[in-house]
Amino acid sequence: MDSGQSFNDKVMAMKRNHILHLYLRAGFGIGYSDLNALEQHSKPEVVSSLFRHTDQFDPLVLDLTELEAKVQANRKQGMARMDKSDFRDFQKKSMEKIKEFNAAWIDRMKKPEVLLNEKMTLFWANVFVCRDNNIFYVQHYNNTLRKYALGDFKQFVKAVSREAAMTKYLNNRQNVKESPNENFARELMELFTLGVGNYTEQDIKEAARAFTGWSFKRNGDFVLRQQRHDYGKKTFFGKTGNFDGDDIIDIILDQEQCARFICSKIYRYFVNPVIDEGNLDEITAVFYKDYDIKNLMAHIFSSEWFYDERNIGVKIKSPIELLVGIQTFVPVEFEQKNQLMYLQRMMGQVLLYPPNVAGWKGDRNWIDSNTLMFRMKLASLLLSNTGIDLDEKGEFEDSFEKYYQNQNNRKRFLKVSRSWEDFDRQYDDLAPEELKQALLIAKIDSDTENFLSKLKINDHRMYCVQLMSVPEYQLC
Repeated sequence: MDSGQSFNDKVMAMKRNHILHLYLRAGFGIGYSDLNALEQHSKPEVVSSLFRHTDQFDPLVLDLTELEAKVQANRKQGMARMDKSDFRDFQKKSMEKIKEFNAAWIDRMKKPEVLLNEKMTLFWANVFVCRDNNIFYVQHYNNTLRKYALGDFKQFVKAVSREAAMTKYLNNRQNVKESPNENFARELMELFTLGVGNYTEQDIKEAARAFTGWSFKRNGDFVLRQQRHDYGKKTFFGKTGNFDGDDIIDIILDQEQCARFICSKIYRYFVNPVIDEGNLDEITAVFYKDYDIKNLMAHIFSSEWFYDERNIGVKIKSPIELLVGIQTFVPVEFEQKNQLMYLQRMMGQVLLYPPNVAGWKGDRNWIDSNTLMFRMKLASLLLSNTGIDLDEKGEFEDSFEKYYQNQNNRKRFLKVSRSWEDFDRQYDDLAPEELKQALLIAKIDSDTENFLSKLKINDHRMYCVQLMSVPEYQLC
């Protein structure tokens, strides 16, 4: 917590707007009953409540029995690889399971008790960017992000470096002492820990040697192929020794630039896309002491500057934040998971399908003339049974495209069930102005104010949809 807090800060009830701000950044929003329950509490109490369940690791796991049986049958036959027919069937079923995992993760994000854990997992998925088509590796990787999301950053980096999905994605399985592959070593420094310009090409070559032989078994477990590992001396960041991958990570984290690089990503994501260098210096010093992610986040959420007006309502919601945030107010269940994937694709963020190793750029890159209009229609699509053309093409999966190409340009409707009763219970007694304050945190433009003032408010459900359709709802 902020050591500079006064006694009055500790006993004063937290402002409603500040609670909304905190829960939009640390999660995806907060329901009105939960907001009321927190309103009488101080900032230290509210922040502490966010971390109440964060030590309980609850992996997200699908039923993969059918695929496990297929793999086991192949092993019993003593085959090193599946034959082409079995492999194609395995790949098809694996891709379906990845889509199922996508939907399961979105469902998990809607649960208040794991709100911060899942927001942090989502954040790290766009730092340690990885993509794979094997559901076993995808599930394990995602749960590694979840396990370390608020833990020890040093152990986090080492765990990610051993993941089968990452090893495949950045070609470290091809990294052998006879011919070192520099791909993983380069991205480890450029995108995961230090940033461009904070290492040399020679550092990359030496780090690549240290990671030679790092591979995985067929079940995804890490293995060091000793005959492929370079046990010779390496010189890295001015230090010389028989370094392996763990040693390289230790040396990287010894650089304060690593703490600053990660804190800059955290600041842009959780505080403001425009960095205040003084605040960044402050949190870098906190993080560099022990690389404890939980302590860092508690410090940020407890600071005075986090709640400064210049940091409230200035961040553009990512498509996933928007999609999950709407369901914070009105829970929605998709009957067809392909439609859930479609919505993500149209807005430019499909979970588990990053565009490249640099991930999604975020902020203003979420918005263009097409995506903005689609995003502003999202609440109507989900909550008002508005029809939409589901035949638009885009790069995804062949089977996914075929699903929509056969619809003959007809308008169709999202097949979802809506829990309006939950919304009614919490919001029906609110005045229109109170409902507006509960849904919109950004400063409201005069044109929007004029539009809202002319609305004939016949019921809270429709007004909710209208509020979620204004440009200000795109901000948090």
